[in-house]
Amino acid sequence: MTSENNQRWAGERLGLPENGPGSLARMPRRILAIFIDWGIAWLFSIAFFGGSNDFTLAAFGLMQWVLIATLGYSIGMRLCLIAVRRLDGLWNGFWRSLIRTVLLLMVIPVAVWDADNRGLHDKAAGTVLVRI
Repeated sequence: MTSENNQRWAGERLGLPENGPGSLARMPRRILAIFIDWGIAWLFSIAFFGGSNDFTLAAFGLMQWVLIATLGYSIGMRLCLIAVRRLDGLWNGFWRSLIRTVLLLMVIPVAVWDADNRGLHDKAAGTVLVRI
């Protein structure tokens, strides 16, 4: 089955395999990873700031920014066996990670994606979420 852009699978035109390591992370893994990360931020918020929504959001954002910039994945992503990678294979870096995180916190860019299942936050940062 082919789509409008003649891809046989999401990520084919990006040079990614259809399945296995390096293939695009599917939605169930992505959703589970973000819930895990949000839960960790929420637990920190409860433990240190009485469950402050502002601190939960700040902790989540800081965790995403620093861990993706340094390791290429957050705790939830690692547990779900997915990671953020640049298409050219180079280090994500702090600026790309910051762009991705700010847009992630805005939610709407995450909810809009292309034929390769890349949200606007990943497109703006030049990254893709893949299986590891």
